[in-house]
Amino acid sequence: MKLLMIYCDRFAYKPAIKTLDNVQEHTEGKEFSNSQVAYIQVEEGDESADRQKSIEKKLLNFIKWISRKNNTKSVVLHSFAHLSESKASPEFTKELFDKIEKRLKNVDFEVEQTPFGYFLDLDVQAPGFSLARVFQEFH
Repeated sequence: MKLLMIYCDRFAYKPAIKTLDNVQEHTEGKEFSNSQVAYIQVEEGDESADRQKSIEKKLLNFIKWISRKNNTKSVVLHSFAHLSESKASPEFTKELFDKIEKRLKNVDFEVEQTPFGYFLDLDVQAPGFSLARVFQEFH
């Protein structure tokens, strides 16, 4: 798994192109402020039974850690299949996102997911300080 975390003063999206037939229809955009946006690339190897729990735990802990460092409890999960050529199945990826969302909400985070299975028009305003942009790779 590869993860690019960007703290955003403002993050907004609007659905542009639907890329998966079997996902919910989305036409409306949304805007967030003072949010930690997680650009997540789930890879094929992450689907193996021995890696699933480890990947989930590492992802959850890292999101909580960086959010605390940036003084926010607002998190946006965004599937970003552009950090690696290896891709997990859409079903596994969506299931992982749903688990992470639920677990973060259980510890009082405000969590949203961008529409899964869409290319999105993005508007990102991110400040320039050291922990505003962090890349992490989980093995």
